[in-house]
Amino acid sequence: MIKLAFSTNAFKRYSLEDSIREIAKVGYSGVEILCDIPHAYAPSFKDDQVRSLKKTLALSNMQISNLNAFTLYAIGDTYHPSWIDDSREMRIEHTIECIRLAKRIGAKHLSTEPGGPVVAPPVPSSSQQQEQQQYQDISRFEKIFLDGLTRVTKMAEEEDIKVLIEPEPGLLIENSRQFKNFVTKINNSKYIRLNFDIGHFYCVNEDPAKVVYELSDYIEHFHLADIAHTRIHNHLIPGKGSIDFRSVFDAMDDIGYRGFVTVELYPYQDNPIYAAKEAYSYLCSIM
Repeated sequence: MIKLAFSTNAFKRYSLEDSIREIAKVGYSGVEILCDIPHAYAPSFKDDQVRSLKKTLALSNMQISNLNAFTLYAIGDTYHPSWIDDSREMRIEHTIECIRLAKRIGAKHLSTEPGGPVVAPPVPSSSQQQEQQQYQDISRFEKIFLDGLTRVTKMAEEEDIKVLIEPEPGLLIENSRQFKNFVTKINNSKYIRLNFDIGHFYCVNEDPAKVVYELSDYIEHFHLADIAHTRIHNHLIPGKGSIDFRSVFDAMDDIGYRGFVTVELYPYQDNPIYAAKEAYSYLCSIM
């Protein structure tokens, strides 16, 4: 049976422990933990905090659905340092620290950005030359991302923690085709998998239900938020947008997925409890 979780990245105005307690009260059985300030930034997450987290999870009867290691506001912003910019060593070290934290707190995997924003210098020439330059830039950035992931994979294997790439609109890997092409280059490691964000695939004009079947061999975890009919990347409470979640859940059932689906509603930091309740009520009504 599919299990519902909620991400603490909507609860940045709450402590980590209070976030978990509030999410549990709504009825969720899992929680995704933000590996960034103000919750569980790995380099500064001490042993006493680990103990407090484990105690809160146990008392709330909650499981960890995933560690969200995507943003890095502790030292940058949503995307930076990225896997492909000049500060990528900081991203690599951050991910390694998150792998170690996952082992300490009993999480099975963490999600990360798909390379990062691609910023290439303008090419004032013909469209054919521009396309060739863009292809070369993408190939170069893919290699940089691949090199960084290869280093991280060694630690992931040692700790038995999976690293999940999360395709996102406007970043290096944003659709199913790009993900499949990229993941084969890392020798299909069982430690590099997919965080399937339903809204992100919808934003890039893909049918999320269809993509579930296409990427079933790689899926380890799902993110869920609704998106308006414009397909602009703005997370909405499920039921407030245009995504056909029933068809997506049917596809999950068909492929035998029995893990967590984490609702990710970080734009609702003014009232995360309301967002969590609305999402839970709607999803329970269609599952």
